[in-house]
Amino acid sequence: MDLNHYKDKIQKFADERNWEQFHTPKNLAMALSGEVGELTEIFQWLSEEESKNLSDKDLQSAKEEIADIFIYLLRLSTKLNIDLEEAVNEKLEINATKYPVDLAKDNAVKYNKR
Repeated sequence: MDLNHYKDKIQKFADERNWEQFHTPKNLAMALSGEVGELTEIFQWLSEEESKNLSDKDLQSAKEEIADIFIYLLRLSTKLNIDLEEAVNEKLEINATKYPVDLAKDNAVKYNKR
């Protein structure tokens, strides 16, 4: 995936609508949170099994909300001059140290210390 391609498309979309004035980091973070809430609503009352086998309608809704989340996340990272790809790689390295395989495998405990 070429993140720069999507950054440019999202920027053009915002520019055409004169939305730059509204796209502050605070507003984008709040919008991102709202979209995550909308995704959560899709799964809210489903069983574990139902959440793995969404109806076509719910799957389409989840797809749209995930796209909204990606758009706001990419826009926010752009506004904060964060290289999203670099940030993900750095965080994966941190997580690998924080959750070593020998302690974390098959274990859902969040903070597993040696």
